Amino acid sequence: MENTSRTASVIVLIVLLASVLFNFPQAACAQERGPHHGEFLDSRYGHNHYYPARGHYVNTLPSGHRVFVHGGLQYYYYGGAWYRPYGARFLVVAPPLGLVIPFLPPYYATIWVGGVPYYYANEVYYAQAPGGYMIVAPPEGAVSQAPPAAAAPPAAAPQPAQQIFMYPRQGQSEKQQAEDRFQCHLWAVGETKYDPTQPPGGVPSPQKNADYQRAMGACLDARGYTVK
Repeated sequence: MENTSRTASVIVLIVLLASVLFNFPQAACAQERGPHHGEFLDSRYGHNHYYPARGHYVNTLPSGHRVFVHGGLQYYYYGGAWYRPYGARFLVVAPPLGLVIPFLPPYYATIWVGGVPYYYANEVYYAQAPGGYMIVAPPEGAVSQAPPAAAAPPAAAPQPAQQIFMYPRQGQSEKQQAEDRFQCHLWAVGETKYDPTQPPGGVPSPQKNADYQRAMGACLDARGYTVK
């Protein structure tokens, strides 16, 4: 009887230990996803922006999303995040390799591998391609965040909208700041017919860039930001 009781105790102890070991990686993964529920903090290359976490669902798509079709499948894009239909809801997913889009995310980090620039945001790498930017596999090789010393920046290199510095006057959260910046970017592009995140056909016009900067500044000021 004593042996049976001892055996049962050992079994219970093994089950408890297995449960702890199984749940530890899940807890660590959840911690990496940050304190914001359903969001992922992408800190690679100093990117430091929150995105909807892959594998999560949303009931409605963000207003102003874009639609792309690749391989016969429909993808929805907004602010650097990608979605696919899943029943009546939408699943946050990774975009397919080879898809070409005409613009870069509103926030991105530029890296250099083998003298070639890549643009990174939300665990996705983009490379310049005919028609815009292609989603590619992570490049292999040594990564640098500075262009090669012997190479001058190409004339067609995109000029990121995040060169505009904004300071919240009303205590807006980081998530709200990202949303406001993206919406103002879309508005400024519509007003000026100029998008600094797209590769220009030639040398960028200083006047167009100045018009875009003024439009962005006016929009952000109206939303409660000081712009410099």
